[in-house]
Amino acid sequence: MWKNFKLNKFLLLIPLTSLMFCFNSPKNDDEKMQTIMVSVKNTLSYLHYSPKAINDAYSKDVYKHYFELIDSGKRYFLQSDMDEFGKHETKLDDYISQGDLTFYKLTIDRLYQRVDEIDKITQDIFSKPINLEEDESLTLEPKLKKVPANKQEQYNEWKKFIKYNILQEIESMNSKEEAQKEKKDSVQKYNLKDTIKFQPLSPDQKRIKATDEVKDLVKETFTRFKKRKKMDWFTVYMNAYTEVFDPHTNYYSPKDKEDFDTQFKGKVIGIGALIQEKKGNLYLGALTIGAPAWKSKQLSEGDKILKVRSNPKSDAVNVVGMLSDEAVRLIRGEKGTPVTLTVQKKDGTTKDVTMIREEVAIEDTFARSIVVNSPNGKKYGFINLPSFNADFEDAKGRNASDDIKNEIIKLKSQNIEGIVLDLRNNGGGSLTEVGDIMGLFMEAGPYVQVKDGNGKIQTLKNKNETPIWTGPLVIMQNELSASASEILAGVMQDYGRAMIIGSPQSFGKGTVQTFVDLNRFLNTEDDFGSLKLTIQKFYRITGESTQRKGIVSDIQMKDFFTYAEVGERYDDYALAWDKIPGTSFKKLNYFNAVALEKSSAERMAKNSNYQLLLESAQWREKLDKEETITLNINKFNELMKQRKAQIEKFKALTKFENGLQFTMYPGEMEREKKDEAFKKKSDMWIKNLKKDPYLQEAMNIVADMGTKS
Repeated sequence: MWKNFKLNKFLLLIPLTSLMFCFNSPKNDDEKMQTIMVSVKNTLSYLHYSPKAINDAYSKDVYKHYFELIDSGKRYFLQSDMDEFGKHETKLDDYISQGDLTFYKLTIDRLYQRVDEIDKITQDIFSKPINLEEDESLTLEPKLKKVPANKQEQYNEWKKFIKYNILQEIESMNSKEEAQKEKKDSVQKYNLKDTIKFQPLSPDQKRIKATDEVKDLVKETFTRFKKRKKMDWFTVYMNAYTEVFDPHTNYYSPKDKEDFDTQFKGKVIGIGALIQEKKGNLYLGALTIGAPAWKSKQLSEGDKILKVRSNPKSDAVNVVGMLSDEAVRLIRGEKGTPVTLTVQKKDGTTKDVTMIREEVAIEDTFARSIVVNSPNGKKYGFINLPSFNADFEDAKGRNASDDIKNEIIKLKSQNIEGIVLDLRNNGGGSLTEVGDIMGLFMEAGPYVQVKDGNGKIQTLKNKNETPIWTGPLVIMQNELSASASEILAGVMQDYGRAMIIGSPQSFGKGTVQTFVDLNRFLNTEDDFGSLKLTIQKFYRITGESTQRKGIVSDIQMKDFFTYAEVGERYDDYALAWDKIPGTSFKKLNYFNAVALEKSSAERMAKNSNYQLLLESAQWREKLDKEETITLNINKFNELMKQRKAQIEKFKALTKFENGLQFTMYPGEMEREKKDEAFKKKSDMWIKNLKKDPYLQEAMNIVADMGTKS
């Protein structure tokens, strides 16, 4: 959760002069990093909701977290490195206060040194026959792994890692062959036209092909690593400091902040094309229908990008060998300005294509709805909300509440009798959007309480007196529903306006963040990036925090995440749960929750597909917790055989369909005729909806709630 916080007003409460420490523009990267370090430390100390003491205990936490971020698999550093680094374990608090780069430079320089050495190690491993018959195993659980004592141990560990990847690649080939054979047998059995190519490889051919694939993968990994600028690692270093305060306090470099804003607003100024990296080259991916790249009629998916000219006055930049995110930044720019791509077509010809940048919507960010035709003969509405998006800079920009309003209006025009709002996998967004969305379903009232670091509590209220949907409402959530999703689900539950169904509890993120531009404390025009900073905690209108505990569903249905360690409560540095006095509100009486829960429980107990899904989830979680795996190909194959036998039991899940029928709006059906990409996304969306057992039960529940509008 973050919000458009008026920081200039907030800062009046603290002595700003104490945050200003640099009045001259840095001359180089070192000075810039030093400036950022001290600014981050001061900002954390003065503005964080629950500031930590910057002392040796904090230093130890930062030290531990830093190595979890840069070498979690314990594959790069040697024990001698860790012994040397350990001398700094209690000094990191001093380093951030002083802007001292000693530890950062030592570790990152050593990391690049080790990567160069390991690159040579892996080349040596691939230059010799790799024996997959040896009886050895690989430790999968990082907590059980030890840092290599010497280079020989490191060599052995990388060899094991490579073997494991080769075995996985062989298994992938085996699975694809089995699937192809199954299709071919089916075609022949029913005397259908046989166009399926099935040319199984011998075990030796698979070994060779798998080894080559892994060799290319490892080579590309190191190539990408070496292209990464050392300054990029500084962001990781800073986040080791910030995330020990709490997991949602993060340092963003200027380019990281740009990416965040793009995703949050749901739009980008560019040409509407994905950029993909393949073996050191950049290629055009899918083109967005109607965007500049598509409208040019000169570009196609698969074209190799050779150069990018950002504007007519600049020289074209050779992007061969460049990282994709760097090329993307050359292609993006101001709306209405030209950009030229030099591409190599599949026939080998080279072409310059000039386009005018436009605003391209990232539609997966926005709400979308569809009419559901239930087996009971009635029609219901389904709305999926991927995020609580908002565009604070553009008055005409899209936001979640307006999108939801428009979807409800469209659904009402189709005479639906209930609505299911899907917040599964919705990680949150703008706090203010929650109140506006709440106001679409009920009259005015408080929707959240917010407490700052000084203990001041503020109650936020929805002021809308004219809801546009007062009929049955079900809200779906899962373990990945967080922040704004939890506020909306929680307040609708507290009022008794909606039934909350899904995972036993949601993610449990009960904190509010704002972005603080570090430049505001510095007398310079340089961009030092931003700090996403936790400044408040939010509480339900009952006074209970959603932190760690999340929202407990009225009707609980377990899923794959239920058996995994997903949620705020599993993070070592998450803030604690607490409670404040509740605020006054009027409980509604829309439905009988106990009766609805009882009916659902009876249905789910008889639902063999759901019971099988739970068994599958528990089995998969058991696999994820396996600590070691054999690297002997015969034992590995036997293990895969056992797993496939178990998976066979769960195959029915892939064939499940919930019996629901979906009807798109007339306007969308017209759009499909012109927009191929939109049609593909719609087809895939509906296909997935038909396979969703939880949606099936959501429709049963909203039907049970009866009609009231």
